[in-house]
Amino acid sequence: MLPPGEPKFRRRPAERPAEILAAALEVFAARGYAATRLEDVARRAGVSKGALYLYFETKEDLFRAVVETAVGGNLAHLKDLAGTGVAFETAVRAGVGLLAQTVASDRRVSGVVRLVIVEGRNLPELATIWHETVVVPALGVITGLIRAGQARGEVRCGDPRLFAMGLMGPMLLGVLWRETFEPIGAEPVDIEALAAQHLDTVLGGMRP
Repeated sequence: MLPPGEPKFRRRPAERPAEILAAALEVFAARGYAATRLEDVARRAGVSKGALYLYFETKEDLFRAVVETAVGGNLAHLKDLAGTGVAFETAVRAGVGLLAQTVASDRRVSGVVRLVIVEGRNLPELATIWHETVVVPALGVITGLIRAGQARGEVRCGDPRLFAMGLMGPMLLGVLWRETFEPIGAEPVDIEALAAQHLDTVLGGMRP
């Protein structure tokens, strides 16, 4: 059981959404989506259930905001990189590295990925939120970088989208390993090192 949050009576109202989202990330990762109740999140955040409803009308709204907050900052940075005209390999290494770092540094994020995989079949709205919020933007930016690299002669011919999916694959494998096999005693995997080594291999094969 997660320990209940303590009320923060002197907290400024402007701080509440961030505290609610941080609490929701913890509760979703620990309990899964179906088992999480909004009152659990409110208790963890130290607010009333009514206060939570001022910011998020439904559990689905709250989950979408959690996903956007957990990963959105790095996706925005990746989009900024793509718009600077920096060399293809430099942008991809920085962008994929940031995404891997996000997953590796916060086990709550990988816990949310796990719940999308486990519960997404019965609750397709979870898969839809993750697809719209994370997969489509990340895949779109990296695909665009590859297509631009091909136009400049930096990347060999091939389907840009499939190249992009190949580049992002190790992060999914790392999450599956961490959330499925490490709990039963498997040797831990360094997700950032896995992504970096994979980039060395794949980027070499993508050069003309």
